[in-house]
Amino acid sequence: MATAAKSVATPARSDAAHRTKPTGWILRAVVSAHMVAILGQPVFAGVYLSGDYDALGWHAAGANAVTSIGYLQVIAAIMVWIRLRQLRPFLATMAVVAAETVQYFAGLDGALWLHIPLGVMTIAGLVVQFIAVWRRPLQRRPAEQKEANDA
Repeated sequence: MATAAKSVATPARSDAAHRTKPTGWILRAVVSAHMVAILGQPVFAGVYLSGDYDALGWHAAGANAVTSIGYLQVIAAIMVWIRLRQLRPFLATMAVVAAETVQYFAGLDGALWLHIPLGVMTIAGLVVQFIAVWRRPLQRRPAEQKEANDA
């Protein structure tokens, strides 16, 4: 016996449902600036290690910029958490910024055994976060969906 396949019609979503809210755009902008800043750090370190000792100053200035942008990202992630009810960007930001802070002080102390691998992990974590914030719209979640996702 042949049976007719049932087609499930999905309701069409308006474009407004897919738009990222301004708070989400702020987080995207800060994460993007953070990415640009952090990608220069291995370049400056490589130039220094190849014998240009002035590049250590560039690396230090870059570290100050990366760390400052990271703290701005914490503020943006708090805004996303409060206004859009999304906790995950905040938790991811805190993990990256905590690693950056440890890495910053390891670099100042000259603990290269910690500074270099933690730098690689920090860049990898920020790349993953960059992809995550640009992959889907950052918009307010309904309260019941928020509770299910945060559990």
